[in-house]
Formats: sequence, structure tokens, C-alpha cells
Amino acid sequence: MSIFYKKENQEPKSVNIIFTIGTLLLVIIVLWMALHPRYLVWQRELKGRAELAEAQWSKQVQIEKANANLESEKLNALAEIERAKGAAEAIKIEGGTLTEEYIQYLWVRQNTFNDKTTIYIPTEGNLPILEANRLGQ
Repeated sequence: MSIFYKKENQEPKSVNIIFTIGTLLLVIIVLWMALHPRYLVWQRELKGRAELAEAQWSKQVQIEKANANLESEKLNALAEIERAKGAAEAIKIEGGTLTEEYIQYLWVRQNTFNDKTTIYIPTEGNLPILEANRLGQ
């Protein structure tokens, strides 16, 4: 027997490989056609769920921010009421009227002077010089 001997009914291996690959491709195409629409529906459903969760989370964040702002405003209002009570008590102590000296004191007290840029020097009339930096120009 020769190694090159071929049986009459035997097909070449390349034909079997091509037939097998063709069959696999056909099965893959049929499966893809059957499952692709379902995949698209599933993908859209997941996308919709993600968008809904994001919208709910954004809404919750906005609600929490609004509640924090409301609480802050309430506390600021209470602080303002307490400042007004303190100012009213101070005016009573001063004799019941606002004097120029007291207004000047409040002005100096409410300003936060920076040691490197602002110098407060009372003048003869006890008035602060507000435009001192413009005099040299």
C-alpha cells in the first residue's frame, strides 16, 4: 500500500472543513437573528432603569440641598434676631438713642481689618478716613 492511496468514497479534508465552518456560520447567523432583538430590548430596559435611578438620585440630592439651605436660613434668621436683641440692649444702655460715637464704634467693630492693608486712624472729628488710598493718586 502506498501512502498516497486514496479510497474512492473519501472526500478531501478541505471540503469537510469548509462544510463545518459554513454550518457553524449558518448556526451563528440564525442564533444572532433570533436573539438580537431580545438583546436590544433587554439593553434598553437596563438603560431605562439606570436613567430612572439617576433621576431619583438627582431628585434626592436636590431635596437634601434644599433642606440644608432651609435649615441654614432658619439658623441665620435666629442669629439675626439675637444680634438685633443685643443691639437693642446696647442702645438702651447708651441712653435709648443712637449717637454718632456709637455708630462709629459699630462701623469699626463690623469691619474686619487686614493688618497688612488697612490702617484705622481716628481724626479730629473722630471720623475714619475712608479714601486715604486715593489721596496719593
